[in-house]
Amino acid sequence: MRVRALLGTAGLGLTLLAGEAALDRPLRGVMTTDLRDPGRYLSGGELVLTGLAWWRGPADAEPFVRVLTRAGVAALAAGTAEFGEVPPALTEVCTAYRLPLFAVAEEVSFATITEHVTRRLSAARAGDLAAVVERHRRLVAAGLPGGGPGAVLGLLGSDLDLAAWVVSAAGALVADSGCGPLPETTAARLAARHAAAEAAGRAAPFHVVAGAGGPYSLFPVGGGPAWALVVRADAREWHGPRRELMASVARFLTQERERHEAGRAAPRRLAGEVLALAAADAPPAETAARLRAAATVLAPGLAAPRWQVVAARCGGGRDAGAALEELLAAAGTPGTACADAPGTGPQARPERAAGAAECGEQLALVPLPPATADGPAPLRAAALLRAARGPLTAWFGSRGGLSLGVSAAVATADALCGALTGARHALRVAASRPGPVAAADDGDLASHALLLPFLPGEVRRGFAARLLGPVRAYDQRNGAALLPTLAAFLAADGSWTRCAAALHLHVNTVRYRIGCVERLTGRDLSRLEDRVDFFLALRLA
Repeated sequence: MRVRALLGTAGLGLTLLAGEAALDRPLRGVMTTDLRDPGRYLSGGELVLTGLAWWRGPADAEPFVRVLTRAGVAALAAGTAEFGEVPPALTEVCTAYRLPLFAVAEEVSFATITEHVTRRLSAARAGDLAAVVERHRRLVAAGLPGGGPGAVLGLLGSDLDLAAWVVSAAGALVADSGCGPLPETTAARLAARHAAAEAAGRAAPFHVVAGAGGPYSLFPVGGGPAWALVVRADAREWHGPRRELMASVARFLTQERERHEAGRAAPRRLAGEVLALAAADAPPAETAARLRAAATVLAPGLAAPRWQVVAARCGGGRDAGAALEELLAAAGTPGTACADAPGTGPQARPERAAGAAECGEQLALVPLPPATADGPAPLRAAALLRAARGPLTAWFGSRGGLSLGVSAAVATADALCGALTGARHALRVAASRPGPVAAADDGDLASHALLLPFLPGEVRRGFAARLLGPVRAYDQRNGAALLPTLAAFLAADGSWTRCAAALHLHVNTVRYRIGCVERLTGRDLSRLEDRVDFFLALRLA
């Protein structure tokens, strides 16, 4: 924007008094001051607005204008409310210093001029920045280094003073504009709202107020589960160039994510080859050789890593691979690589032996440091559920759910076959559990939880219906809440007082309800065998 653009703009009330020859100077900002020496606050290219409160007489003009000129100010605009006009001495000095001088009409506020100039500069900067982002995008498309997400977000911070972040689908911070990290809880909440908005088919950008730092606007980055470009602003108030700029930034970030995904191709191939050999129960020497090759990529720097296998399946036959890698990274295993279960991918490789996998199953090979007294513990199902809570739960809850099975940690290639089998058994246990995201690990394989998923469906349903049917029918007729009381009684290990406290009931009320259950079913809940039957029936219901 040039100083000349201020002339003739309706509503600004500006009259040029001096410096016509310098009207082509670039204008880079606005500053309002009544200091006698504002030089320390000037960086060059400003339109300085002053109400002339510093003016005491003609002798003040030359020192003031000299300071502005040395700082590289583009133009000076003086208000007329104080004296009814701009002092002639100030006009003479500005003419001598070739500094454009405007008189501001008394009825025009400095805020009006500031808003106009700021809006024009913002639009111009957005256009210039859009060109830079487009250049980055083309470099990435050509396979050349474009500076990465942080470089582009840094431009948003430095040129447009926008606080911006890229947040993964699991709520992890990927990059920021130099404004500092988002609070962890805010990032998770924004990722969850983004997943819910995408699942509902809403048009982007998504407007969110989250905590004291809002409002935020969210722009999708890449395919699902999508990352989010988060900007601390309300995009609904933006002008066209800025909206176009953010769309361009989102496209660039999508390309960067795709390039990152392409870089995961080699680790995924290696993991797939190792797991295919384990599924085929190949000779230990062959599996060990492939595992050593995979370790150089998946676990660089680890001399003797341990390994775990995670099996995953997403409801509705959807691909869970990308989300599984993000989920495992959020759980603290960034070196993980996912692969289609052997023989189940859309284009299954002929060298992969067919395993016992079901359609849509994904497998992850997780590297762990060697076992030491103070080393990290193996990955557990509980850690995956903590990492999935929030953003990914919102994502998978609308897509049929995600089941996860985690194996025990193994140190040798010949134990990988057992780890793979254990992960698949745990996956079936997790699939029998309620909730949008469910997980099980090797600890669940030593309990009744292992047996239940392998019973035929009609057997499970029939057992639960025969035992609990009379109780459920009584509840439906009378609203007696016998089934919830039974579940609470068993959870309290048969303790009347603890059950009553958990349900906020009198102990006699609990005794009455449990007595009703016994009369309806002909069972005796003081007997261990009957308690076990009721416990299993509730799990199968």
